[in-house]
Amino acid sequence: MTSYVECVPREEALELLEQAQALLRGHFLLSSGLHSPEYFQCARLLEWPQVAEKIARAIAQAVRPWEPQVVLTPAVGGIIIGYELARQLGVRNIFAERPSGVFELRRGFELTPGERVLLAENVITTGGSVLEVARLAEQHGASVVGFATIVDRSGGTFAPPAPVAAYLRTSAITYAPDACPLCQQNIEIVKPGSRKIRTK
Repeated sequence: MTSYVECVPREEALELLEQAQALLRGHFLLSSGLHSPEYFQCARLLEWPQVAEKIARAIAQAVRPWEPQVVLTPAVGGIIIGYELARQLGVRNIFAERPSGVFELRRGFELTPGERVLLAENVITTGGSVLEVARLAEQHGASVVGFATIVDRSGGTFAPPAPVAAYLRTSAITYAPDACPLCQQNIEIVKPGSRKIRTK
């Protein structure tokens, strides 16, 4: 059974995300095709180094007992928090890329057999990317000691065998397009990072 660690009280985490305008409220089209009344834009959160440092310090305190030797993240979303987390822990930081659709280590990055790896990500919904990177680490003979994320919005469905530390744990609110109350109210829908899309 997966063990979960919340790094700060939920109210404190939500307040920080809202102050940084990283927790957006409205009507959003997610990459999954589902609709949601909220969206976590952690790129906005991490544009302030002092905020990234504060979050990473709280996460580092939670994961330090796991004794990681390297922080590994999927590119590109996890790179900044992974770097700052590694700095707080005093370990090295590397990231995986998938130029051809499958994650791989490039740029001379290596993992050694038995090396203790902490997987880090900015937002986890299904955990697909970070689990793929975890498998990559294991293929290199490394040992995954845990997962760290700014926001775990899986509602408990992300349940890997290693422990999970999250700055904020929450449940994603999503609707199928044909059952979306926001569409029924004719509220304009936005694809984050893209142009606005009008509802029918």
